[in-house]
This record gives sequence, C-alpha cells and structure tokens, in this order.
Amino acid sequence: MLKNGKLFLPPPKDGSDFKELFRQLAAAGAGRPLGGDGFPAGPWTPELLAEAISQIDSNRIGVDLRTVQLWFQENDKGISTANIRWLARVFGCDDPAATSEWQIELSAAQSRLAAKRRDSKKAGSIVAPGAPDLERTATADDEPKSPAELTQDTDGQGPRRRFSLASRSEALFSRGSPLNLPASVFAGATALGFLSYITGIHNATYSRADGLVKQVGFLWAPNWTFVFMVLLPLFFAFVIELLVFWKYDARLKLVAQSDRMESDDDWARNVEASSYTYWAVFLICVLFAGLFQWIGVSLIPLIKGGGNYAIDWGKLAIVRPEVISLPMQIVFTGLAYLYMCLCFYLFFVGLILLHTLVHDLWKIGEASKNRPRMAYQYEVSEVSPRVMRGIFRCTVLGILIAICMKAQSSYLTSTGENIAVWLVSDMSSALSEPKDVSNGFRYRMPTHYTSLLIAISTCVVFLYGSIRLGAESRFHLPLWKMSAVVALLFAGYLLIGAFAGFSILLGIGVLLAIYGLIDPGFGRWRASELGNNQSVS
Repeated sequence: MLKNGKLFLPPPKDGSDFKELFRQLAAAGAGRPLGGDGFPAGPWTPELLAEAISQIDSNRIGVDLRTVQLWFQENDKGISTANIRWLARVFGCDDPAATSEWQIELSAAQSRLAAKRRDSKKAGSIVAPGAPDLERTATADDEPKSPAELTQDTDGQGPRRRFSLASRSEALFSRGSPLNLPASVFAGATALGFLSYITGIHNATYSRADGLVKQVGFLWAPNWTFVFMVLLPLFFAFVIELLVFWKYDARLKLVAQSDRMESDDDWARNVEASSYTYWAVFLICVLFAGLFQWIGVSLIPLIKGGGNYAIDWGKLAIVRPEVISLPMQIVFTGLAYLYMCLCFYLFFVGLILLHTLVHDLWKIGEASKNRPRMAYQYEVSEVSPRVMRGIFRCTVLGILIAICMKAQSSYLTSTGENIAVWLVSDMSSALSEPKDVSNGFRYRMPTHYTSLLIAISTCVVFLYGSIRLGAESRFHLPLWKMSAVVALLFAGYLLIGAFAGFSILLGIGVLLAIYGLIDPGFGRWRASELGNNQSVS
C-alpha cells in the first residue's frame, strides 16, 4: 500500500510489544520512499531512520543516533513518548490519519514491553516496594540518562531539561566536523583583520614622547593575528583529533564488556563532573578577561584618558584621532575583546578536556591491572604515548600563544620600531655589545599576567599527563625529550625582555617546538623494544 509515495503498512494490532513490532516494520522498510523502479527501497538502518526523523519539519531537535540504535538492539529499552510521535510520522507516511493510528499502536506496544519487563523482574527476584514505579519510569523513556543527554531540550509536550555548560562545550569539540571550530576561530580573526583595514588601524604608527616612531597597527600585533589565525586553530584541531580518537576509538577498545552507548555515557559523566570548573572558567574569561579588561584597559582610557598603558591599536584614537574616530575605536575594541574572551574560554575548555581525558585513561589503566587479561594493560600502554604526544603538541601551542602575548606587550614598552626589528636588534646586540633593555618608560602590562596564566595552565596539564601516563619504561626517553622542550620554551617565555639577547634563547626554544609539532616523539623507539615489552611473565 502506498501513501505519499512511501510504503505504508497498517498497524497489525496483533498484541506485539514494541521490540517485536519495530523489528518487523524496520525489516520491511515501512515509511521509506519507493525506489526508482517502483519497488520498496529496502529495510531501515539506524542511520537512515535517524536522518528521516531529524528531517521532519516540526522536529526541532531531531533524534540522537544512539537512541535509534537502541531500538534495533536486543535489549529492554523501549521508546519515549516524544519519539513515539516522530516514529508514528515515519510509519504513517506523513498522513494525519495513518500517523494517529500508528501513534496509538506504538504507545500500546510500548506499554506491553514495559509490562513484560515488570513481570520478568517480579519472577526473577523480590522487588522492593518502590521498585515498580522506578522501573516504569525507566522504561518509559528510551533516551540515555547520562549527563550529556540531560542537556537536550524536549519538544513542547515535555518539560525543559537543564542546560549544561560542560556538555555543550564538550560538544563543540567532539561533534560535527573537526574543521568547524578551527575554521570559526580563523574566520573571526579574518573578520577583525578586514575591519582593522577598513578603519585604517591595520598599519598605523605614532610618535612617542621620546621621538621614537612605533608601529602599532592591528596586523602587526602577533597576539591578535598569529595567535588567532594560526596557533589557536591548530590547538583546537589537535584537541579535537585527540578527543575523537579517545571517545570513539580507544576508549571502546579499553573498557571491557562495554558498548558504544555505555562508553559515551561514562565519558559524559566524567565531563559533567567538572561542571563547576567550566562555569568558573567561563565567568573569568567573559567577565574579567573580557568585559572588565576592556573597560579598564580600553574604554576608560579612550573616554577619560590616563591609565598609564602603552599605546597600541586599541588606543590609537587618543594620539591619532585623524586615523580613527573615538566611537569607531570603542566599537572595534569591544568586538575584538568579545571575540578574544570567547576564544580563550574555548582554549581553557580544551585544557579541561585534556585533563579529563588523562584522568579517564589513568582510571581505566588502574582498573585493568586487576583484570586477569594482560592484554588490557598492553592496550593502555599503547594508547598512553599517543595521548601524551597530542598533549605535548597542545602544550607547545599554548606556550607559543603566551609568548606572542608577552612579546607584543614587551615590544610596546621597548625602543623597537616594530616587533620584528626589536627582536632582530636584541639578537644582534647580544652578539656585539650588550645594551640596556630598559627604555625609561614604566607602563602597566596586564597582558604579562594573562599570558602567564595561559603558560602555567598548559604546563600543568602536561605535567599531570606526564605523572599519570609516563610510567611506561619504553616511553621514558621520548617523554624526557618532550619535557625538555617544554621547559626550554617556558624559560624563553619567562625571560622575554629580561636581558639583552633573550631572543636567542627564545628562538632556539621556538625552533625545537616547531619540530616537536611535526614529530612530537622526537624519533620513534625501536620495534624490538616494543616487542620486548609485550612479553609477560
């Protein structure tokens, strides 16, 4: 029978429970459009059915693929009231009368499945007085009750579930295309670059009180261009790659007797456990690093003057009002600081997720030691080096971000005409006659503090990972090499502007860091060593 060009099967009304009824309809392909030859297109698959439900116009939130997979599996899970509505639309071929009939049939089938479960529970064990009600509640909803799923909103017929910042933030990294987040950050930086060009502050100079002409254009500031166009997108790309590898591949192999849904639920609970950390970081980034810093460092100096901050592109209207007007400068800096604080919130989210990943892997490794099968311990020892290599890449990028921020802040207070000339002259001065790095000016430099927070935070995650995952003997040498590069790079960051010639040490650290991004293991260990470590006594 056809309805709206789709295969329609009437409700059998044979007393089947939901599992039996759904199995028959999925195999027959009920509700699927006919093929080009006029014959049925074939049975439903979880992917096809989830896509069909999500394409229903009135279904604002769609359906999770894991939920549909539960319907196909041999388990005791039923279907929620909300999803009965959408499944009835599919089986009813978008016909109102047929949809109504199927909604009644599916609801009755779900009730029969719940009754069977209660009867089997009663027959198998003595049930506590409150258990039947709890059991009925559990079987009424097919959605997994993990913290991640509790963050989704139901349709208008059900209550609104609570918002979870932790789960929503984690979803930005683990769901959708891996290109989405890095591309969004890059696009935002590109947009700011275009705006700076339109307003005329992309390449601007001003004459300081001592007669030095300094370059303070927006495109000359590495902490606004190189950081957001190169370093942060790379950081997000590495975090996403590592997180997807762990969540959808490695974790499933390491956790014994676990399916995809159980593994995802366990991971969601680990993410949700840090909920307060996400909120704390969000408030600090948005309120203090974003709003309050913009008001204190940019807005008040622009309106009232003063503040004893070095002139940069954000305060150019004070000394060169013919280049950019005061209202335009306020709007541009407001957009830039809003973009910056959101990006750095996501940066710290990446660090939190890396910490969660390390802790999760460590717990699984500890649990595997009590299992009789030694293969699990071997698999953990195989995953740990890859995780540490990914964390090392992210740590290097985090310190490079801090270096760009501190270098730009130090340049603004130096005697260099632009940041490139300043670094080259510092390097040459160390090779000839050392010069005094002081310029006689004393400015407030809040970027020094924020960059220090970023550098320390990234190093703490790397240190935590090294302690938890670096116990494998065959991983000691690569880990020591990684640690040495991190230490050298961090020392180069701390010594920016401290003495003449600091750029030599900084340059060495940056070169090693770039090599480390390409080959984080600094050479692979011999295959024979790997084979020796596989043997067990």
